[in-house]
Amino acid sequence: LPLDEIALLFIENVGNLVCPANFNLGSDLNVVIASVPEGHDKPYKYPGMFAVADVVLLNKADLIDVFEFDVDYFRRGLEMVNADASLFVLSCRSGEGADAWVTWLAEQMA
Repeated sequence: LPLDEIALLFIENVGNLVCPANFNLGSDLNVVIASVPEGHDKPYKYPGMFAVADVVLLNKADLIDVFEFDVDYFRRGLEMVNADASLFVLSCRSGEGADAWVTWLAEQMA
C-alpha cells in the first residue's frame, strides 16, 4: 500500500468496542461510530474505546425517538471519559449532521 500517496484512509475495527482500543495502528485520528439502536449507555459500558476517540459519530439520529435514546445521557458519558472528543449526531439516511462532520474532518486534514 503506497501510504505516502494516500490522503485519507479509514481502518475499520473488528466490530466490537472492547478490543480495538488496545492496539495502536499509527492513526492520526480515532473515530468511534455509535448507533442509536445500540443504546445510549455505550460510553459507560465501553469507556476504553471512547477514551481514545478524537471524534464520536452518533448515527441513526432519525431513530432517536423510536428508541427513546437519551442524547444528553450519552453525551455526559462521553464527557466523563473524554471531554476532548467531538460529538456529531447524524443520520446517514437523511444526511442530518453530515455536513458538520465532513467539515470537521476536512479541517483536521488541512
